[in-house]
Amino acid sequence: MKNYRVLSRIRDYRDLKNLSEEEINILIDEIRDYIIDVTSKNGGHIGPSLGVVELTIAVLKVFDPEVDRIVWDIGHQAYSWKILTGRKEQFRTLRQYRGISGFLKRKESKYDHFGAGHSSTSISASLGMRKAKDLLKKDGWTIAVIGDGAMTAGQAFEGLNHAGWLDPDKFIVILNDNQMSISPNVGALYTYFNRIITNEVFQKSRQKLKEIIKKVFGESGAKIARKFEEYVKGLFAPGIIFEELGFTYVGTIDGHNLLELEKTLENVKKMRGPVIVHVLTQKGKGYSPAELNPTPFHGISPFDKITGTPLKKVGAPPSWSKVFGEALVELAEKDEKIVAITPAMKEGSGLTKFADRFPERFYDVGIAEQHAATFAAGLSAEGMKPVLSYYSTFLQRGYDQVIHDIALQHLPVVIAIDRAGLVGEDGPTHHGIYDIAFLRAIPDIVISAPKDQQELRDLLYTAINSGKVFAIRYPRGAVIGSKAEGFREIEIGSWEVIDEGKDISILAVGKYVSRALDVKKLLKKYGFNPTVVNARFIRPMDKKLLKDILKTHKYIVTMEDGTLNGGFGSAVAEYILDNRYMNELLRFGIPDKFVQHGKIEQLEEELGLLPEQIVERIKDFIKLKDYKIVG
Repeated sequence: MKNYRVLSRIRDYRDLKNLSEEEINILIDEIRDYIIDVTSKNGGHIGPSLGVVELTIAVLKVFDPEVDRIVWDIGHQAYSWKILTGRKEQFRTLRQYRGISGFLKRKESKYDHFGAGHSSTSISASLGMRKAKDLLKKDGWTIAVIGDGAMTAGQAFEGLNHAGWLDPDKFIVILNDNQMSISPNVGALYTYFNRIITNEVFQKSRQKLKEIIKKVFGESGAKIARKFEEYVKGLFAPGIIFEELGFTYVGTIDGHNLLELEKTLENVKKMRGPVIVHVLTQKGKGYSPAELNPTPFHGISPFDKITGTPLKKVGAPPSWSKVFGEALVELAEKDEKIVAITPAMKEGSGLTKFADRFPERFYDVGIAEQHAATFAAGLSAEGMKPVLSYYSTFLQRGYDQVIHDIALQHLPVVIAIDRAGLVGEDGPTHHGIYDIAFLRAIPDIVISAPKDQQELRDLLYTAINSGKVFAIRYPRGAVIGSKAEGFREIEIGSWEVIDEGKDISILAVGKYVSRALDVKKLLKKYGFNPTVVNARFIRPMDKKLLKDILKTHKYIVTMEDGTLNGGFGSAVAEYILDNRYMNELLRFGIPDKFVQHGKIEQLEEELGLLPEQIVERIKDFIKLKDYKIVG
């Protein structure tokens, strides 16, 4: 860590109150520089965190996280929070193996009051904390800090609706609006109006007037007065929807004016009932590359600190996401019924090109995974061919809709599952290791995994024309295989023998087909020549080929990048048991634990999934007494 003038002597948030205005301004710049420096090396969610430095400081000066509960939605915005709550030195290990997480984690710090890697949970969580404090008669405020993007999710509005009904005191929602998608720019009128509605005299007069009206005119008179007040506020402020939900709306506030933020939050503490404070911030504030290109800097891999250019290897193969997106464009050129849907993951899912080429057939529904699935079902019901693209970790949020609205009604929808398997530095909230297990329980669904980029194209072509609910899962990172072109239909449920051998058969899923071939090379040194099978269909399995393998191979090894509980290996085990085969089975995959963050290779080593480790376990499994190396 650099020898920063102010930041170097800050231990935690308590030191903020001892700083002069000049020192605070220096600290703001130094925190931004520190965030840029660390994320340029480690990657991370730089844009959102740069935008909330002043807001973080204001919250920590006005509230005390020892007694108050501050819940940051997701944690994309919380790098300053980590730095100012005792993790300044540890921040250099951000997203690194056994370092601190890129998200908030209750186990990491007592000041991380609620952990989350999926958005839109902060209002519900902080409301639960508020009511727990009330029931236990504990002191303190509860505050949810949520982004405007997260406000597009249904759960955020479910939380707002419930809070409005419960009408709790000491409950604040801070809406961090960094896209200006809800309100116009900050102006003198908005600032003036905000000062009026947060003023203590105004609030006391407002409450007294309400009580008088209610006594004189009854409940109906109070309702009329309330409607009139909402109408007047609606002329000046864009928060009428929040007022209708039972909140007092305060906004908009310049999120980079620390003094204004502090005054507003201090005034809000004197108000009764739930309050929403609408703050406008700039994504990437203080770093030109991030200010000019906020989308890629929302979450980015290591980059050149001077230019902002991502540090990528020259000549590296394309990502699985890019291959998927380009294949979908090619197919959509020939079939006007193909439509693409994503819940706020256009760039990450490789759909930018599709969106540009077919804007009328592309739908980014925002952070609304449930709606995305049912919306796709509706499109399918009218004869379209929807391709629904999720990150595996976010598909979990739409599970009921996949069962109830898509599969149960036999509506053909292609579910493209990106980031399947271990994803690396984003950690346990983002590893895509559960999709095989939770999808495999759904009747009639097809679940597939390509071994390389050509097979991804072919499975996509097969899925779109199958008339079935068809899932295709593929990992994060560089694609496997040489340049692909054209499309061919693959028989649904068919496996492929990649390399024939004897005694041992390795049934591998997705990218682990390549690893199985590496394992075979190593096993050959010990005189073993296993058969390698590309089990590209997880459901339905190729039972004909599986029967043949079980008859001709004593040892069966399964390899997958999903959880062992309920995964592909479990499906094979169930078949062996149900049909009374006597083969010995060894399964490789993700054990029954939450996997932490780190580079994928580091995590695979920890889990015993590197080729050399797999070979050692296979050798032990078949109980060889002498390891005589051949050749």
